[in-house]
Amino acid sequence: SGNYKAECWSLEFVGFLPGKRESRRYIGDHILTQNEVRAEGKFHDTVAFGGWPMDDHHPAGIATKEAPTIFHPAPDKYGIPYRCLYSKNIGNLFFAGRNISATHAAMSSTRVMATCALLGQAIGTAASIAVKYNLAPRGVYEEKLEELKDMLMEDDSYLPENKLKISPITQKAKITTDGKYPEKLINGHARPIGGDENAWVGKLNGYIQLSFDNPEKINEIRLTLDSDLNRETIGANGYMNEKVTVCNVSRNMPFVHLPKTLIRDIRIDYMTEDGKWETAYTMKDIKRRVVYIPVNATSKEFRIIPLSSYGNDEINIFTLDAR
Repeated sequence: SGNYKAECWSLEFVGFLPGKRESRRYIGDHILTQNEVRAEGKFHDTVAFGGWPMDDHHPAGIATKEAPTIFHPAPDKYGIPYRCLYSKNIGNLFFAGRNISATHAAMSSTRVMATCALLGQAIGTAASIAVKYNLAPRGVYEEKLEELKDMLMEDDSYLPENKLKISPITQKAKITTDGKYPEKLINGHARPIGGDENAWVGKLNGYIQLSFDNPEKINEIRLTLDSDLNRETIGANGYMNEKVTVCNVSRNMPFVHLPKTLIRDIRIDYMTEDGKWETAYTMKDIKRRVVYIPVNATSKEFRIIPLSSYGNDEINIFTLDAR
């Protein structure tokens, strides 16, 4: 058509297999419905979430003379239950993707690729538990559901209405800081929710201190860092307001970089018996949201010190857990 600045492009490949939006779906112990999506999917066995609107395509396809799509609203997040991801009548069958146990309308939201990826993570984790305990998929639901949810959240999967568990050691600690909102570090929420950022806010070379009444052995500290889920600091927003990866780069497109909100280098210090601060470990060139920093020290006091970021002077940390 000439409307896509494609005059200098050449055709290299045509897919031989059409990507079909909807074919057969399987029946699980639960069938997700349109009403449940609109009600935010508050299930006790939530193992993934969706947020795409329910876009109902006209059955006549491109031949229709009517509006091709009706967009039924969905919340910005809703839970998807584990019971939709295994078969009701085939004992050892998992499924994830566009074939989960859902109605036509609910599937029009759960079908999108990012949501399907979360469903794949959920059943992959469930399969590992099934193998570990010699259970069928339903047995994981009946006997190990909390372990499944805990493993998913430990791997930074977001499960609405659920919280990441904080270790007993961390719960014993008194947390002080030169930043703001230290209480947010242990509220179990690893990202902004609604109007609450759920994060400690501090400056580079500031500190978060864990203090104990008696010496505690800490092997590692788990942190959830700020990877800018709002996508405000990765660059190229005028070109990519929705997706963060591109196949074709325009000549004038700004460079897409690591989020400026992400901490790059961080150090863990501990107080020795003679009252001196020693460095337990310095982690450099961080490129992940969740990091496990080795400590292997015994002390009454520990400090987490962000040294640098990929751009911002003020940085956030969502969760802190000492193990």
